[in-house]
Amino acid sequence: MQLSILDYAQIDEGKDAYQAFHHTIQLAKMAEKYGYSRFWMAEHHDVPAFASSSPEMMMMHLLNQTSRIRIGSGGVMLPHYSPFKVAENFRVMETLFPGRVDLGIGSTIGTPRVNKALNEMKQKKLPFETSIQDILSYLTSKEVVDSHRMAGITANPYTKQSPSIWLLSASMRSAKIAAKRGLGYTFGLFPLAGRDNMERGLKAVEYYRAHFEPSELLNKPQVSIALFLVLGETQSEAEYLAQALDFWLLGLDDFSYYKQFPSVATAQSYRYSEQEKETIKLNRARMVMGDVKSVTSQLDELTEKFSADELLVIPLMPDIKYRLRAVELLGETYLIKPKPD
Repeated sequence: MQLSILDYAQIDEGKDAYQAFHHTIQLAKMAEKYGYSRFWMAEHHDVPAFASSSPEMMMMHLLNQTSRIRIGSGGVMLPHYSPFKVAENFRVMETLFPGRVDLGIGSTIGTPRVNKALNEMKQKKLPFETSIQDILSYLTSKEVVDSHRMAGITANPYTKQSPSIWLLSASMRSAKIAAKRGLGYTFGLFPLAGRDNMERGLKAVEYYRAHFEPSELLNKPQVSIALFLVLGETQSEAEYLAQALDFWLLGLDDFSYYKQFPSVATAQSYRYSEQEKETIKLNRARMVMGDVKSVTSQLDELTEKFSADELLVIPLMPDIKYRLRAVELLGETYLIKPKPD
């Protein structure tokens, strides 16, 4: 099993965006040291506590700060953007850092305000599957074929090697597209609360594997499962840290309530309604939480259940020291030997 990390460049309570970016660099270097497969940057807009609004720019910086680990987007929210421009951005990175670039693609449009701001002058959007096919055309060919509406155009700089492409989702729709187009597939257990999300994921992954059609990018299905991780030195420490994530996942005012990622003290000072307490119970299904023994047992169970090739963990925990230690503990536990700097 391979391990990878998805990072939001979270701004911890009492910190700022500059420090958040520095923390992301620390995490990426720690992940590389322990042999993690990938380090992906999320895309979030109008969320004060998350500094990762432009995964491509963060990727370029992280590629320069590391030497071996694959760096990717988790993901580019394609409905907002020109497939041609996305292809050009990733061809630039692939040319500069061949064999180390992942293009993870999502379809979330965000809040109505975010959607409006990112598409202010557009009359309409391309269908998502059309945008995916466009990305593939631009990235795998020197010139787009004559039958394409943009026939003859080239996404520069042209390289024979393309980034790996993954579709990210919590639904069957992207599983079908990923299978049909021969792309990697990441199912997110974290976006939605409730146990039925597990059943939805199992069905989506089963469909993807059964209907996968090999492509020039990928010759066999590749599945990763994404989930929140709260890992402590002890079970009690993990329970303590999870309180911050419990509070965060209430999503108050579309997450604008939180100007920074909350500390445990802030989470403990909040007066929860009975409904919010029930929501917290449901949200625990979105995370793996505990000490090393408990967490590895849960991760092994998920890996077996999904026949996953990879786990994409999201260490959304307060304070960078706990996130770094979680990455280190997981690396040590899965016998990923630290590599020399």
